[in-house]
Amino acid sequence: MVTQGTHIDYYALTEEQKHELGCMIAADNIEAVNKDFQTFEISNTFYVRYGKRILDTLLAIVALIISAPINLIIMIVTWFDVGSPVLFHQQRIGKDHKVFWLTKFRNMTNETDSNGVLLPAYERVTKWGSFVRKTSLDELLNFWSILKGDMAIIGPRPMPTGYAGRFSQKHDMRHCVRPGLECPMHDTAIEVSWEARFDNDVWYVQHISFRTDVKLLGALVAETLWGKNREMRGQGSVAAGGDFMGYFKDGHVMTSDVIPEKYFECLAKVNPEAAITI
Repeated sequence: MVTQGTHIDYYALTEEQKHELGCMIAADNIEAVNKDFQTFEISNTFYVRYGKRILDTLLAIVALIISAPINLIIMIVTWFDVGSPVLFHQQRIGKDHKVFWLTKFRNMTNETDSNGVLLPAYERVTKWGSFVRKTSLDELLNFWSILKGDMAIIGPRPMPTGYAGRFSQKHDMRHCVRPGLECPMHDTAIEVSWEARFDNDVWYVQHISFRTDVKLLGALVAETLWGKNREMRGQGSVAAGGDFMGYFKDGHVMTSDVIPEKYFECLAKVNPEAAITI
């Protein structure tokens, strides 16, 4: 039972408890968030239907050939850095919510706290892991997912399946296209956050074209080499503010850093063991 003044540390929760917390937030707010949403149609040009996939396939083949010796070096260094296995597999949400397996080289340890819960990503990323994240070398294996047709080069980043059910109808439109290595911000003046990233993904879905992809591919290369978000990637984050948890009733994105205390209290009532993480 939660007592007056109890505070539950989000990062000390298990993955199951975090998922339960996200479900509570969605159940409480998603209906209000979706109330005024108006759907839109995606462009059905030749490029969208065929051209983008053809170019992605050709570029993926070239990239896999060129990166083969680099991947071999990364595999060896990763083995010395974090041991076996050297590969990390995770289910991600793809186009039309189809689930696929994403494979990367491991760059985090499996360190846990005193309760056996995995430490936050930024505490488990090794020095080598931070380097491959900053330089996006950890993305090279994703060209295999592109070749298979699970991903594209430019597109919304694929989210772990644990985030399913949290998206508003507006932001869920990001799943109408294949996920990509990255979907660079079309307006670089906007500070990267979950809300800005999702809004940018929806913008991309509405403006997808050969011209847009060429422009964003250039932005992707520039971001990889010199971007201001390299440090964030190196720490194991894709946006500021912690994990994406859902929305407030006014439609703004809620992250794990700003979860109202009432949700922690509800979690502890239905899941008393969560109360030990004070």
